[in-house]
Amino acid sequence: MDKIETLIKEQQLKDQFDNLEKHTQWGIEFVEKYNKFVKERSEIEINYAKQIRNLSKKYQPKKNSREEEESKYSFCRAFFTTLNELNDYAGQHEVIAENLTSQIFVELTRYLQELKAERKTHFHDGRKAQQYIESSWKQLESCKRRFERDCKEADRAQQYFEKMDADINVTKADVEKARQQAQMRHQMASDSKGDYSSYLQKFNQEQNDHYHTIIPNIFQKLQDMEEKRIERIGACMKAFAEVDRQVLPIVGKCLDGMTTAAESIEPKTDSQQVVESYKSGFEPPSDVEFEDYGQAMKRTVSENSLSNAKEGKEKPAGKSKPKLWPFIKNKNKLSLKLGSGPEDFSHLPPEQRRKKLQGKIDDLNKDIHKEMDQRDALTKMKDVYIKNPQMGDPTSVDPRLTEIAQNIEKLQAEVQKFEGWLAEVEERMPSKSDSHRRSGLYETQSNIAVSNNCAQDRESPDGSYTEEQNTETQVKANINPTPNPNTIPTTMPDDEEFDDDDEPLATIGTCKALYPFEGHNEGTIAVAEGELLYVIEEDKGDGWTRVRRNQDEEGYVPTSYIEVNLEPNAKDS
Repeated sequence: MDKIETLIKEQQLKDQFDNLEKHTQWGIEFVEKYNKFVKERSEIEINYAKQIRNLSKKYQPKKNSREEEESKYSFCRAFFTTLNELNDYAGQHEVIAENLTSQIFVELTRYLQELKAERKTHFHDGRKAQQYIESSWKQLESCKRRFERDCKEADRAQQYFEKMDADINVTKADVEKARQQAQMRHQMASDSKGDYSSYLQKFNQEQNDHYHTIIPNIFQKLQDMEEKRIERIGACMKAFAEVDRQVLPIVGKCLDGMTTAAESIEPKTDSQQVVESYKSGFEPPSDVEFEDYGQAMKRTVSENSLSNAKEGKEKPAGKSKPKLWPFIKNKNKLSLKLGSGPEDFSHLPPEQRRKKLQGKIDDLNKDIHKEMDQRDALTKMKDVYIKNPQMGDPTSVDPRLTEIAQNIEKLQAEVQKFEGWLAEVEERMPSKSDSHRRSGLYETQSNIAVSNNCAQDRESPDGSYTEEQNTETQVKANINPTPNPNTIPTTMPDDEEFDDDDEPLATIGTCKALYPFEGHNEGTIAVAEGELLYVIEEDKGDGWTRVRRNQDEEGYVPTSYIEVNLEPNAKDS
């Protein structure tokens, strides 16, 4: 009965070890799964931050005049601020990814190795204790069987001796031999009984230790290991949330920056910027006078009446009408040839001309100050050389001082020239009281209608445009071959330049754009740096070449902006 109970206990203990082994292995697999989850979340944050940065970079302003022009509007500045804040926002997601990796993934990976080693040690100790108690049980069974066998042998020897002793036919020597054999067997049984009793006591102690101390200790260690694992998982889950929580203040500041930028948009200021940029400064046209062509019908036909009628018709005709938009084409075809504006900006409306001249004067004054600073520095250097000849030759500075003095003189002459033109413009511009009565819409329309007239058109005393050519403007006209994307093409083509034919011009070569050109004026075409186009009309000396992108897109670009490759037959012709 005791043997059966022991076997049952051993089997139950073995089953418990198997269950614990499966459960702890599942716990390790759960930690590995959670660690993989953290790693994938970190990769998502990295990729998201990368996409956000690329998006912000894609819409960042490029270094060109157009973007600089846009930066003066509050809504453009707000958008640029939003892009910068978005870039910082992406940086916070990179921080999340970095903290997830360093605080959770790396630590869990290390902990997993320790957990596997600890689990292996505990189950190794449990199996070792199980094997030891099983071995002790087998030894106890062996002692018990030997004691049982010796007892049976002693009984048989005693019965044999008694039988021999009762038989009168047996010799005394055989009886003595049987007696000695019985005594020996009894002694062996007595020894086996002692061994069995001693080992049984030892086994019971070991079994008690095994079931009450060793195995419970191993089970307790496994339980502690499991509790630490669960506690570690909980700490990681908390850290997972705290990593996000830590960046929330900075993310909030980024969003606050976006909100502040949006709230800084000023529609009225932006619209006023547009008004200031395109305000022409022209006087509104006077009322159109009534021309009474019916007077001739009320009078008799005579020389006097005819002459009066002619005079009446000639008088209103003396007033010149404002010129219409010059880029008029027949059958919606671009056929205007454009050129560079004059040096005095006389092709611009008065207000825009005044701003350009003032800006030019400011730039020249800055250059003068730079030259003066260089002159002062060289003068101090010369004084040092005079006082300390060993440091340098004083006369070596003189050529540079002479050159600077000449540069200052030239710049001052340029300033005087532009100041004269500025004074001329300011004298012709209407008073401020009149300008307040003008409509901003009308000023914009006047700018569009007049700013594209030819460079030789001058303003007449009554505010309208005439076709008289200004000799001074023609002499001072400067065609600058240096690429300048702000140059406004304004030269009018001759009458024969307008094409009345529907047939498109033949291609005479190709060209490559060396610089970007935005082509805001009608008759021009926008090109990107490095773009390949077809040449359909050569530069005729005015600095503009006519090109085509496709069947429907063609126009003029500055010749200095492109590298032209004409076909051989085109060059010969």
